[in-house]
Amino acid sequence: MIENPPLLKVRRRFPRPPPAELAAFAGLPTGFVVDALGGQGALDGRIKPISAANTFCGVALTCDAGPADNLAAFGALSVSGPGDVIVCAAASYERTAVTGDLLLGMMKNRGVVGFVTDSYVRDIVGIRAVGLPCFAAGVTPNSPVRNGPGTVGLPIVVGGVAVASGDIVLADEDGVVVVPQARIAETITRLTAVKAAEAALDAKVKAGLRVPEWIQSMIDAGQFHEVE
Repeated sequence: MIENPPLLKVRRRFPRPPPAELAAFAGLPTGFVVDALGGQGALDGRIKPISAANTFCGVALTCDAGPADNLAAFGALSVSGPGDVIVCAAASYERTAVTGDLLLGMMKNRGVVGFVTDSYVRDIVGIRAVGLPCFAAGVTPNSPVRNGPGTVGLPIVVGGVAVASGDIVLADEDGVVVVPQARIAETITRLTAVKAAEAALDAKVKAGLRVPEWIQSMIDAGQFHEVE
């Protein structure tokens, strides 16, 4: 006989990055972080901010709700704390919302700094009033059930990117980026060069730069084949 699975599998304890590492990413454009990660790390571009509150930087707390269900999101709520970003996998399901304004309001009350899902959300007016940054694939008034099964704190895949509790997650209007915990230190190191390069090129563009030097050098070296 196959036994019924538990409604939720919950991992409450996981390694968290120290505050200094988290602070190194605060306020950075997501593009800078992606460059420091070698051009990757952003979730599917369909996952976008739902309201004007569209920036955050925090520690991932994962949950896997599955399609048309949000028991795991409530489970994550019970585990969450200040500075967490609840990242909810819902199989990219588009026919029901995974959360609305009331659950997001409770998350904000617990100190959560952002919510991310590959599914849809609802109660857009209320979400705007709550003010918690919420990133989702879309909006629908259809409501989910709370049946489970699901997981909290275990590894998930959201928007084509693997996410583990303890990773750093940041977002802005461009989207959401995940920095795996094992790559935080190297990413911080690489950010120094990325920020310097961006600042230098930005100054040149504002000074009137019309063509990047590397393109001009290719032209001068005859690497562009002219055709009629």
